[in-house]
This record gives sequence, structure tokens and C-alpha cells, in this order.
Amino acid sequence: MNKKLNIGIVCYPSVGGSGIVATNLGNSLAELGHSVHFIAYEKPFRLNEKQKNVHFHKVYINKYELFKYPDYTLPLSVAIGSIHKKYKLDILHVHYAVPHATAALLAEQMLTHSGIKPPHLVTTLHGTDITLLAKNKHLYEIIKYSIENSCCVTAVSDYLAQQTKKILQTTKPIKVIHNFYSPKEVTKSKEKVRKSLNLKPTDFVALHMSNLREVKRIPDLLKIVSNFKSQENFKLLILSGGSFQQYKPLVKKLGIEEKVVLVENAQDIENYINAADFGLYTSGEESFGLSILETMSLGKPVVASRAGGVPEVITDKQNGFLCKVGDIKSFVSKIKLLEKDQDLLTSLGENARQTAEQEFSSKKIINEYLNYYRHI
Repeated sequence: MNKKLNIGIVCYPSVGGSGIVATNLGNSLAELGHSVHFIAYEKPFRLNEKQKNVHFHKVYINKYELFKYPDYTLPLSVAIGSIHKKYKLDILHVHYAVPHATAALLAEQMLTHSGIKPPHLVTTLHGTDITLLAKNKHLYEIIKYSIENSCCVTAVSDYLAQQTKKILQTTKPIKVIHNFYSPKEVTKSKEKVRKSLNLKPTDFVALHMSNLREVKRIPDLLKIVSNFKSQENFKLLILSGGSFQQYKPLVKKLGIEEKVVLVENAQDIENYINAADFGLYTSGEESFGLSILETMSLGKPVVASRAGGVPEVITDKQNGFLCKVGDIKSFVSKIKLLEKDQDLLTSLGENARQTAEQEFSSKKIINEYLNYYRHI
């Protein structure tokens, strides 16, 4: 029987996809009996500390007047070293090359200097550290160094693995392990959720979930909705992990105040997804698209940009529709197809659910990670 592992997970605790994936991974590993230690500056968004085998270690950030900007890398590296000394981690799995892999490598050097064998370092690339930060000349070298010197590296899509090699000219082998999602049980009926949002049973509801960063192209999303301004029953439900404030002037300018329903930092996303008719995602760059997978897992088809790793999740006309980035007319036409053809909406949604269950289930992906850990 394979021994249970002692695993450290370093991630951003925010609502973004990488933090959600890292938290779900840790929760799932803990359920299988492995001891999981989360290391971050605050408790990850979806972490349940009451779960057996889950431990949370807070990284305290010093704010000295000497430092114009508070530093996170140094206290994180010290925390990693201290936790390893106490718990003897087998694997340290960090999500993002900077600052997490950088801090882990510094901790590794400190541990080795003290005569202590460090844990095996696995770095998972989620996208931002490659598609955005690596293009910054002030960060390029440290990102490349952190990837090349990790014990092993994974990426959440083939697209991201290829971009990493292209942008950074890395030689380190990259193992592609896709994101996964296990939908929680729906606890509120579609009718109840819609009523709480002042949505009618007959409304045709598009769902968008994101942190609303610039790359998500929220103005495109709103312009698409404006094409349905004359249709009283068309609504856009946004589950926001970031501030929507900057987009309110555009909502007003487009005259779609009555079309947009905003819910911030929702915990029970499964209930909101279940209450929608389809997903709508307009990103200009997407390494994988966790929100897309979350939407599909509950049997909802998705209309999304053909960007980055999205085509690895959505097969056009089989479980959703893909449109050229920024092509508002294409998005509108695909939505109208779904709106007028209930059979198409249902069949694409069922195909979406099957894709999520068969290709991106937690059981499948968790086993891939465990096999990878044990191979290491």
C-alpha cells in the first residue's frame, strides 16, 4: 500500500482560479488521508480548516519603515523552512513561479545549509506568471530561474506549457496536468435562487464568473448584453471576485442597468450556476478557464473566446461555442442560437457535463498529481 504523503501547498488565497485549484487539490488529498499544509498570508478562500488532515500556516508580513514596500518572498521562505523542519514535508507544491517558487528555492538553500534535506519542489504554472509577468524585463530572469531550478514543473494546459517554452526559452520538462472541478451538491432550487435575485422563471440568464481583471474583457461582455437591450427577459448574472466599480459607468452608458445582476464573493457558486441558462466568457487570454469548467460541470453550455487553453476544454458546437476574441457579433449570434433552440441548449449542456465528468474530474486529476508526486 502506498504511504500517505506529507504535502505543503503554497498558493494565493484569493478568489482567482489558481487559489481555488490549489485549495480543491489540497482538500481532495486530505480526504484521501494525506496530510496537507497550506502556507499563505491568509486562509485560502475555499479552505475548510475543520477538515481532517488539513493545516493552515499563516505567513506574517513585516512592515518596517525601512522597506518602502512590504516584502512577502523573504518571510514566506522562512515560513516554508520552519514548517518543513517541524513536519518533514515530502512534497512542497507551489502555485506560481513568483514569488512562491522563488521563496521555496531560497528555503531549500537555507535548509541544505543547515544540513536538512529539503522537500521535493513542484511548481505549477497557472498563466499570469508566464503570459503577463514573464514579459516584464524586470521579472523575466527570476521567473525563468525559478522554473528551471524547481524539481518538477507542471502547467494547467498544453497551451501554457508551449507559451512557457516560447516566452522564457526554458529547457525544463513541463508535465501538463489540467485543472479539475468537483461540483458541490446544489442546495437551492433554480426558482429560489432566481427569486432571491429578482429574476423571473422565464428569464434567459447568462452567467459570468471571474475576478474581473482587464484580461477578462468585461467591456466586451457588457457590449454583448447591450445587443439584447430590447429583450426584457435577457439578463446577465455576474459572480464577481473583484470590484465591479470601474465598469458601472459603461453599464450606465449602454443603458443596461436593468440587465446586469451582480453577486460578490459568492461561496455557493453551484446554486448560482444551476440557476443560469449558459455561461458567457470573453477573455482575451486564458490559460485554462476554470470558471468555464465550473459552469460546464453543472450541465450549462458556454459561449467563450477562442483564447489560450479554452479550446482544450470547449469543443466548438459540441459542448459550447467558441468565438474570436472581441467578435461581439459572433457572440451575439451564438447566444441567439441557444435562446431560440431549447433542444440545442439542452444537448450542448449535457455534453458539457459529460466533458467535465470524463476529462476533468477530481478523481482523474488528483490521481495524476499523486502519481506524479510518487514518481518524484
